[in-house]
Amino acid sequence: MIGSGPVRRISAVLPQEGSSQRALILSSFVNRVGNGLFNTAAVLYFTLVVHLPATQVGAGLTIAGLVGLLAGVPAGHLADRHGPRSVMLATLGVQTATMIAFVFVHTWALFTLVATLDLLAASANNAARGALIARVGGERPAAFRARLRTFVNLGVVLGTLGAGVAVQIDTRAAYTALIVGNAASYLGCALLLLRVPEHRAPPVPAKRRRLEALADRPFVVFAALDGAMGLQYQAVSLLLPIWISVHTHAPRWTVAAVYAVNSGVCVLFQTRIGSAVETTSQGGRAFRRAGLFFLVSCPLVALTADVPAWVAPALLIVAVAVHSLGEVWQSSAGFSLGFGLAPDHAQGQYQGLLGLGFDTGQALAPVILTSVCLGLGQAGWLLLGAFLAALGLAGPPVATWAERTRP
Repeated sequence: MIGSGPVRRISAVLPQEGSSQRALILSSFVNRVGNGLFNTAAVLYFTLVVHLPATQVGAGLTIAGLVGLLAGVPAGHLADRHGPRSVMLATLGVQTATMIAFVFVHTWALFTLVATLDLLAASANNAARGALIARVGGERPAAFRARLRTFVNLGVVLGTLGAGVAVQIDTRAAYTALIVGNAASYLGCALLLLRVPEHRAPPVPAKRRRLEALADRPFVVFAALDGAMGLQYQAVSLLLPIWISVHTHAPRWTVAAVYAVNSGVCVLFQTRIGSAVETTSQGGRAFRRAGLFFLVSCPLVALTADVPAWVAPALLIVAVAVHSLGEVWQSSAGFSLGFGLAPDHAQGQYQGLLGLGFDTGQALAPVILTSVCLGLGQAGWLLLGAFLAALGLAGPPVATWAERTRP
């Protein structure tokens, strides 16, 4: 019997017992709990326990990230031809091995090699996962993806809380437990995926290019726009902690508060908003709306440098709440356009291309954001807001262009 309170509400949101959608949500949730455990403390482990210089860790992750970009579209093509679940199971096996290998890393070269293999597998997994979501989601894959992301965010929050305990303990054993926990989450994810039937793509129509996603110009443009707007994710995760500590009078606990607000808004509103954004035209308008939210949130962050210590936390929380709503609208646009524009027989490679755009933006984000928003100060935040809003304004015309080019 389901307990009362939050457990009952969470169970009500989950699809029915025994369904493929429920199994995929639970497998993703388990995976993201492990990711939250590892990602939160990974840099601390490699710098404080393995004793690699921070510059070497950053260089290794940059190399790994750039190489990982190569896997998305080819892996998506494999998922379309041989089934996304099979590709996901293979990549989860690789990621389990790379996590265990991190425990034995002691040199920069070995760290870079293992990180590269891990991110290649992660990129391939994301492409195949997108194809599986498209097929398990049935007639409303964008709505299902929004519900899935709610549980993904919740899993990351729980994993992050667990990592906080290990960081407070600050021993090699504690950090190693996080790595092993992430490896176990990959195995748990794989076991739950076995409950999801394989979903092979329909036959490829005649006279279609092998990698047709790369020839779909409207989709390529949208992937680039979505990747560029993805800078906003690291504006919260990377930039805000530095901004709060260096440029405002807010107390340090504000960093934790804004993370909590960001996660809370995403968990509360992702399913509600995402379920209302399903068609191509709705996706274009959602992308524009996201840009407008960022146009409001970024100047609010800039303003926090000029207010007293008792005002700054409240203003930062308001700014992050507005920013988080923009994040929800952007992800909802990505779901509707990413799934809606892709033909059924090529969902994998289209999701791989969308992931390529996003990962490229994330790889470039640290350099761009630190040089603009930290280098220019308040003016940098204003420029960021204007840039994101301009990207958003391109959403509706790109969606209209894409609709005209569909069969």
